[in-house]
Amino acid sequence: MQPVILEKGDVAMLLELNHLSKVYAGGKKAVDDFNLQVEKGEFICFIGTSGSGKTTVMRMLNRMLDQTEGTVKINGTDIATMDPVKLRRKIGYVIQNIGLMPHMTIRDNITLVPKLLKWPVEKRNERAKEMIKLVELPEEFLDRYPAELSGGQQQRIGVVRALAADQDIILMDEPFGALDPITRESLQDLVKDLQERLGKTIIFVTHDMDEALTLATRIVIMTEGRQVQVDTPDNILRHPANQFVADLIGQERLIQARPSITTVGQVATKAVSAPEERTLKEALAEMHTKRVDTLLVTDQTGHLKGFVNLERLNEYYGSGKTLGDIMDPKVFYVKENSIIRDTVDRILKRGYQNVPVIDQAGKLVGIVTRATLVDMVYDALWGDADKETSGGDAK
Repeated sequence: MQPVILEKGDVAMLLELNHLSKVYAGGKKAVDDFNLQVEKGEFICFIGTSGSGKTTVMRMLNRMLDQTEGTVKINGTDIATMDPVKLRRKIGYVIQNIGLMPHMTIRDNITLVPKLLKWPVEKRNERAKEMIKLVELPEEFLDRYPAELSGGQQQRIGVVRALAADQDIILMDEPFGALDPITRESLQDLVKDLQERLGKTIIFVTHDMDEALTLATRIVIMTEGRQVQVDTPDNILRHPANQFVADLIGQERLIQARPSITTVGQVATKAVSAPEERTLKEALAEMHTKRVDTLLVTDQTGHLKGFVNLERLNEYYGSGKTLGDIMDPKVFYVKENSIIRDTVDRILKRGYQNVPVIDQAGKLVGIVTRATLVDMVYDALWGDADKETSGGDAK
């Protein structure tokens, strides 16, 4: 891949890596002529075999390693001219073992970099409250210590700590590699949601192709220190550059890519929902009429707030409470512009029968059913064979 040359009048890239190389003592070349331009708001995933150079590239971005050749520029400034300590305070960093300071409270962990940047105490405290709210943890956790939180909760704090100083670039080096699949998927959802909402630019190293396909706006595939392919997840799935890329993706994912251009919003159907101020008697009547056992709950403007199932409604029936009082706010949803490839795997693995679909603003637009997604997979896998065996000339 050749570096992009910016013409006069073009918008400068947030991050530019030009002809970057790293040679260790003894002549081992870990990175070989690496070129990449990253715009603000992109989510870039580096993936490759062990020793491919992906982590080495990341560590050169904040000068934890110095390159042998080439340049790294942030907003047009060569980082070689910047103080390394000040540079690192401008770039968020999340590693696999989180790195929370065990002797510091969650509040102090979150505001560690803002404190180094000499933010006033009041501003730091407000930032800590904002950050812990983003990850849906109670404010009283701010005065606890890391050991008092679960592993998943600590990981959430590690994510927002990287966002607390409002840095434009966040580096993440296999942050979820040691987690169980459910916790890992939950944190992937969190990171993607925060990245989109806050407009952050994330450089993410992973060894998990599913993770890269789910999170990235562009994927950088590497081997032996060189880029093999740099493209969107869809283009990589549909047009692998060579056999190495195809093998890294795997045959199953290549098959699943066949329906990937369809978005969730295109196959969503009407959802059964009710506003949060609805009484339980009214809600039960609605569920009975629509013959459903779960009701999605929205606010007055149609934003998804949670859900109530028949069992929970029966538990509180006659209590005088509203749907908003008894709903479960922890509802798994997908966005309407998500591609089917990403959604199929998540819904099938979690066992959901249907999942709410929201727009970018969080408004409920419908549901996508497990049956619909399964049918699409079957059509992709065996549609042509069915046509051949059904007697195409039948009248």
